Amino acid sequence: MPTYSPKIKDIERAWHIVDAEGLILGRMATEVARVLRGKHKPDFTPHLDTGDHVIIVNADKVVLTGNKATGKKVYRHSGYPGGLRQASYGHLLETQPAEAVRRTVRGMLPKNRLGRQMLRKLKVYAGPVHPHEAQQPQPLVIAGARSRTEDS
Repeated sequence: MPTYSPKIKDIERAWHIVDAEGLILGRMATEVARVLRGKHKPDFTPHLDTGDHVIIVNADKVVLTGNKATGKKVYRHSGYPGGLRQASYGHLLETQPAEAVRRTVRGMLPKNRLGRQMLRKLKVYAGPVHPHEAQQPQPLVIAGARSRTEDS
């Protein structure tokens, strides 16, 4: 009996929405990366993009635990000698919250063409408004990512 491998035309993609308000960044990002990869589906195939689309709203209200806001650094390079720039993750969350969330999810995806293809299905917005209502996104319940308000 041959091994089943889904065809590209057989892959059905759903749309999910995540409200990041009060959620811990890393725990939310692992669940989002799992859905983008398609590991939640029974027909998951490592060499194909079988994942769904994910919309993250309220990225500016995501929470970092411990001293990651000051201790964890974000690096980028201009391509020129001496062009390495660094900033704290807290500063990136204040100035560009959508980019901070996108970078975190990107780090949890494969580092190849397939990972870049999966990342294109991620839409991140700093506020509660998004332009994807026509896709009728379903709320994604993030089980492992308790909010900081529940802990207190």
